[in-house]
Amino acid sequence: MTANLERHKYDIVVIGAGGAGLRAALEAREAGLTVAIVCKSLFGKAHTVMAEGGAAASMGNVNEKDNWMVHFRDTMRGGKFLNHYRMAELHAKEAPDRIWELETWGALFDRTKEGKISQRNFGGHEYPRLAHVGDRTGLELIRTMQQRIVALQQVDARETGNPETNIRVFAEVTITEILNENGKVAGAYGYRRENGAEVLFEAPAVVIATGGVGKTFKITSNSWEGTGDGHALALKSGANLVDMEFLQFHPTGMVWPLSVKGILVTESVRGEGGILTNSLGERFMFKYIPDVFKNQYADNEAEADRWYIDQDNNRRPPELLPRDEVARAINSEVKAGRGTEHGGVFLDVSKRLSAEIIKKRLPSMWHQFYELAGVDITKEAMEVGPTCHYVMGGVEVNPDTAAAVGVEGLFAAGEVAGGMHGSNRLGGNSLTDLLVFGRRAGMGAVAYVKSHGANPVSDSTIVKAATRIAAPFTRVGGENAYSLHQELQEITHNLVGIIRTRAELVEAIEKIADIRKRSANISVTGDRMFNPGFHLAFDLDNMLLVAESTAKSALLREESRGGHTRDDFPGMNPTWRQVNHISSFDGTQVNIKAQSLPVLPKELFDLFDVHELEKYMTPQEIAKGGSN
Repeated sequence: MTANLERHKYDIVVIGAGGAGLRAALEAREAGLTVAIVCKSLFGKAHTVMAEGGAAASMGNVNEKDNWMVHFRDTMRGGKFLNHYRMAELHAKEAPDRIWELETWGALFDRTKEGKISQRNFGGHEYPRLAHVGDRTGLELIRTMQQRIVALQQVDARETGNPETNIRVFAEVTITEILNENGKVAGAYGYRRENGAEVLFEAPAVVIATGGVGKTFKITSNSWEGTGDGHALALKSGANLVDMEFLQFHPTGMVWPLSVKGILVTESVRGEGGILTNSLGERFMFKYIPDVFKNQYADNEAEADRWYIDQDNNRRPPELLPRDEVARAINSEVKAGRGTEHGGVFLDVSKRLSAEIIKKRLPSMWHQFYELAGVDITKEAMEVGPTCHYVMGGVEVNPDTAAAVGVEGLFAAGEVAGGMHGSNRLGGNSLTDLLVFGRRAGMGAVAYVKSHGANPVSDSTIVKAATRIAAPFTRVGGENAYSLHQELQEITHNLVGIIRTRAELVEAIEKIADIRKRSANISVTGDRMFNPGFHLAFDLDNMLLVAESTAKSALLREESRGGHTRDDFPGMNPTWRQVNHISSFDGTQVNIKAQSLPVLPKELFDLFDVHELEKYMTPQEIAKGGSN
């Protein structure tokens, strides 16, 4: 296929056209560099459009007490203090500017009565902080940045006669490999999904912004693209992953009817007053408030209900606890036999808000469930349960530049990057994470290219990449990718899910290794034209690396924290809080090593009450009082 190889040269290649990828591409283009945006699906169909609730930024439009320090504290608490402090700090400080920037580019946020950008409540956030566009915020974010890209292309069209002179979108292209030469990035290699035609992108810098890993699991809110491509591409190119044991099971995915199983019910439903009840009609979340949150969350219905009217003098409803806490509570109710007949619990917003207000504030929620499942959320409760939603672990990066540790010229931003969210992500932090670190990845890549220049790809490297793509067609009577994928999803769902044990994790690691061995013999029939089995052969390889990284990291962490719950080690251990797990790939298997978490600096340490920190940190850490 190399004889007819489609070749392109750019300064920077961005893999992924979601929020992080588009923001990185815009930063690079506005710095005067040429940029290719490569996306697996159609342009505009990135998973970011599914983000509903809003984008967290401490603008203080609804409550003037909010500021970056409060947002930073909330983020660290949500992540159980395993966050990389510098990423959480940058995010909290820069998020408001990124939202205001979107507004100058044409984003149409909902407004307060005073005309400011409206902000809503969300789990784990002390104040109303999420800037929103109804419950279609992610869609507006993508629409706005796409329009910005089109505007820049129109400028190029006027000046050069070609709108794609400096920035071009390559839709429906799968990247199978990051190309390295002399230990540095030299480009990316892949194929067009329509017909399998191979494509080479030569570039000295690559930004990975490929999103999550949800399709590794049986029940997920992720769309079909979420197969861990960026995580695996980074591993195979020599980069590291960090904290892969931490997966967020969003507490409220639909469990019934089957037509909407796994589809997310936005946290905004609870933020607007939705309550969770079990099959006995009990509002059960009051039983599951952890000690570390008892000062912030109401322990009775009367106070919880008053909070929606007077937030200054009442504690928050426990339905708005961080997602990991709510997901575990729902799981416990179902296991205790108090779940619905379909294995979930009830979420009801109809008893607090009128139909008119629900349709105004939650238009997508009402429309999609009414149209797809015949469930009218203005009149009845939804049946919900945990669904694999987000991976906190990802590529280990430098917080300031988003440069991947271990590979020069490689950058990562968004869900594919690790560190920002610690052991659990707060709702709403994802969209501003995309913007803050998408921009920083673009800046980092620009600085790198300007200081390093081109790094040509050798013919031998191209031949190796092409041979790998052709391999599934050269095998006859081999393994079926669909069968192996189904086996993998059963393993992750049953053995590496929301509750884990040593025995189950050991079993999962053995079974994943067996599937990996068998996957080397996957065969694909037919040709490359419109062949989904061809695509899955590569997706499966990525998901196996993700699953192996997750299971091995989870086995080593002998505690429960955030998105990692060990039934045999049920409590948080302050010693484990000081440890990150780093995944690397030697070409045969994933290896895990422990690495010390960077110490919280004194100026950030002092933002917290020491008695709160005592719940998370060792006495030695408390005595030291942060680094100087």
